[in-house]
Amino acid sequence: MGPERYRAEMGSVFDGIDERLSEFILAQPVFFVATAPLSPDGHVNCSPKGNRGEFAVLGPKAVAYLDQTGSGSETIAHLRENGRIVVMFCAFNGPPRIVRLHGRGECVALDDERFGDLAGRFGGGQGVGVRSVISITVERISDSCGYGVPFMDFVEHRPTMDQWAARKGTDGIRDYWVEQNLESVDGLPSLHLGELPSAS
Repeated sequence: MGPERYRAEMGSVFDGIDERLSEFILAQPVFFVATAPLSPDGHVNCSPKGNRGEFAVLGPKAVAYLDQTGSGSETIAHLRENGRIVVMFCAFNGPPRIVRLHGRGECVALDDERFGDLAGRFGGGQGVGVRSVISITVERISDSCGYGVPFMDFVEHRPTMDQWAARKGTDGIRDYWVEQNLESVDGLPSLHLGELPSAS
């Protein structure tokens, strides 16, 4: 038996992530992360993430994902300001279902003593482009019907990100972070220079 749940509008709310929920979450090839700044004039952010073993269920109310290098760093900036985050998974084949994990997130950067242990929890390993691990304490777990999500066939994950990061190398990735990832689009601080790996 999974954790007790009660009926909510258009779905269910769960007391924790049980084995069945975990299996569904880990099987999805893509998930979506949304955060927002506190300012009413700030930009809400929603990012798609490929899941090649880069998402981990750490406990009934604890999850984490590997944060890959991107053109922006909105999620990190928003988490540093207020911690709010929601992660969404949806089924593009099989029975329709959407699962949302609302909670409080934290950026565990490369120089954090916890980074190595957390990074070791992912089947996909740690690549050159990994910036941090986003660790989330889940406060609300819910699902809904997903009837409006279309059927789509998964072909394969794109190799482009890994190829791009490998070409840049550790020093090139560091330079890119300094150029692109120190602030959000609203000017909130994101990556900190002290957390970046030293150039060789």
